[in-house]
Amino acid sequence: MYNVILKPNKEKQLLKHHPWVFSGAIDNIEPKFVNGDLAKVFSSDNKFIAYGYYDEKSHIILHLLSWDEKIIPDDSFLLDALKSAIYRRKDHFNKDRDNAFRLIHGEADFIPGLACDVYASHLKLIVSSRYAYYKINLIKDTLIKLLKPKTITVIMDKEYAKAESLPQKILYFDKNGEKVEEGEKTISFYESGIRFEIENTNSQKSGFYCDQRDNRNIVESYCEGKTVLDACSYTGAFTLHALRGGALSVDALDQSESALRHLLYQVHLNEDEGIIPPSSRDKVTIKSCDVFDEMRRIESNKYDFIILDPPKLAATKGKLENALKAYKDLNRNAMLKIKNGGLIASFSCSGSVTREILRQQIAYAAADAGLEIQIIRTLSAGDDHPIRISFPESEYLKGFIYRVIR
Repeated sequence: MYNVILKPNKEKQLLKHHPWVFSGAIDNIEPKFVNGDLAKVFSSDNKFIAYGYYDEKSHIILHLLSWDEKIIPDDSFLLDALKSAIYRRKDHFNKDRDNAFRLIHGEADFIPGLACDVYASHLKLIVSSRYAYYKINLIKDTLIKLLKPKTITVIMDKEYAKAESLPQKILYFDKNGEKVEEGEKTISFYESGIRFEIENTNSQKSGFYCDQRDNRNIVESYCEGKTVLDACSYTGAFTLHALRGGALSVDALDQSESALRHLLYQVHLNEDEGIIPPSSRDKVTIKSCDVFDEMRRIESNKYDFIILDPPKLAATKGKLENALKAYKDLNRNAMLKIKNGGLIASFSCSGSVTREILRQQIAYAAADAGLEIQIIRTLSAGDDHPIRISFPESEYLKGFIYRVIR
């Protein structure tokens, strides 16, 4: 175990249980770093702060795990954290028509750099830290023992793999935990009664965004008799909810042609099963494009409801300035395309964009467009994506539904 001494005045947030320590906060480490391992962390005046996992190959050099000097975060500590995360989601299990949810939510569940999503009887793990990668076999074996999934797929998060010196690969395991060369090509599941199929390889993150489950249901409730624009639609989860909600038409925009083709495939699936109204396919148009450019070209006063769900625009604080301009631009153009009294659902999944910052950009956009807005709903991820109060970064998804008044 390493002993880590912090520089003076670097312990304030850590004493409040924020789990991240960057290299600039560290004054000394003994013994000299060899491999990632547990560390005992002290303030500059030699007072115990916490135990953590120290690895100089990680962009977050130290992840704090236990603030109790009597509790060393060994393998049994991790096992308890996994069991606790599962128990907290007990109400999400055993639902035939709603069987997709987040099982482990990284630091919010006290397991740094690990997300796990459940899709029916399949698990998908997204690894974004060396700590989680180092512990992956223990995590995998524990999940198999406790949940007995048919398969487990392990994905290295592309956003963090390089910074964490992780191999950019996908691992597949069968129901016995044995590594296999190929996993299931597609996985089928239901969310809120709608059927989805996702690719098990070469997909964004886990291939689906469970964090928007509650928001999709909320959006659906506003779509009856509406003309809808689903910007940044990906494979069409919001589109399917809009159709089930009785939308007159849905225009779906995305940069990915393959994602849009899959959107239409899922529309057919759900129409054939009677989940969405007959002739829903005829109500949908798709367009592969740069969404930001396309939003400028759309005619004014065209839509009753617009959904703005862009990908992460500010992965780091260094990209924040340009991201804010993009959020403002996207919302301003949407305000100009919506009918008077129409609604816009606007989201950000960038951790460095706080709820207040997003609200501010919407306000700036409204001022530039010369109109008024009324916020009628404040949106966030569901209860399977808990927000750890000592770790505000866990509140990465935020959104508003607002009315445009000219």
